[in-house]
Parts: sequence; structure tokens; C-alpha cells
Amino acid sequence: MFFQTLDILGTIAFAISGVLVAMHKRMDPFGVLIIAFVTAVGGGTLRDVLVGITPVSWMKNMTYVYVIMGSTVFAIVFRNQLKHLRRSLFLFDTLGIGLYTVVGIETGLVAGLHPIICIALGTMTACFGGVIRDILSNDIPVIFRKEIYATACIVGGLTYFVLREFLKDQNYLFVIAGLVVIAIRLLAVVFKISLPSLYKSED
Repeated sequence: MFFQTLDILGTIAFAISGVLVAMHKRMDPFGVLIIAFVTAVGGGTLRDVLVGITPVSWMKNMTYVYVIMGSTVFAIVFRNQLKHLRRSLFLFDTLGIGLYTVVGIETGLVAGLHPIICIALGTMTACFGGVIRDILSNDIPVIFRKEIYATACIVGGLTYFVLREFLKDQNYLFVIAGLVVIAIRLLAVVFKISLPSLYKSED
């Protein structure tokens, strides 16, 4: 139940982040819904396909569809309350990657995969929906910029497996690992920490 709650919360966060991007791009209501949908389920779909879960989770549980539609309506109705678009987008996107990282890791563990593969699966679950969102919105995906994004997911995944040796309560592990992802992302933005660029300007 706790695991499913995290999954639903991640779905809500990513759906709203998709809506915010779509509204910023001045898309029509159908476009807004599509962007919200692919942002929310894109990473989970890739995760399920890779571990051989078919049909994928959201196709077998209509709760996800209803949650995405409800989140889309909520974000549209309260768009005036979400005045600071970039700040709101950053908040929901950050919550989404934190929650989806641990969901992806848990899926990998259930499938009996190696910890390194579980971390990769968690990172893909967290990031791939945003990649699709940005590509469809004609933006360079955040994961390919200098921002600390996928790195935060990887560190959160490593934290999960380190603490797993000391904590036996999985609920605490999920919460701590997710908070580590969120904290790293927040600190990176606040203190303007980024990965070095390989591009060097020529004089």
C-alpha cells in the first residue's frame, strides 16, 4: 500500500509538471492532456517493458488514468495560483523524480535484478517521462543539460542500497532515498551546482 501510494504521488507530480510545460507552450486542452499523460507514465512504461511486465502497469490499473486526468484538471483550474510557472514546474518535477526513483528501484528488486541495474532502472523511471515531455515540447531534455538531475537519482539509489544494510524497514528506506534525490536536486539549483560542460569555446 505504501509503495502504491508513492507511485500515485509520483504520477500526480509528473502529470502536473507536464501540464505546466504544456500551458507555457500555449497548447490546446488536448495537447495539455497528452503532455501530462506521457510525462506521468513515460518512465514507468519504459521500466515495465524492460523488466517484462506487460501490459504495463497503467494499462492494468485505471487508477493511474483517473489520477492523471484529475491532476490535469486541477492544474488547469488552479493555473492562476501557480503563477510562478518555472518555480512550480521545478517543484513538481523534483518531487516526481524523487518518488519515481524509489518506485523503479523496488520494481527492479521484485524482478530479482542486480543493485546496479535497479539503480539504472530507478533513474530511467524518474527521468524518461521528462525526456519525452521536453522533446514533444521542443525543448532540450533537462537530463541532457548541465543541471544535476539524473545524478541525483543515482545518488539516491546508492543511498538506498547502503542503508539497506542497516535498516530493515523498507518504508523508511523508500522515504530516505526519495528525500536524498529531492534534497540534492534542490541544493544543486539553490547553490547553482552543475556538471561541467565538455564544450569549450574557441577564441
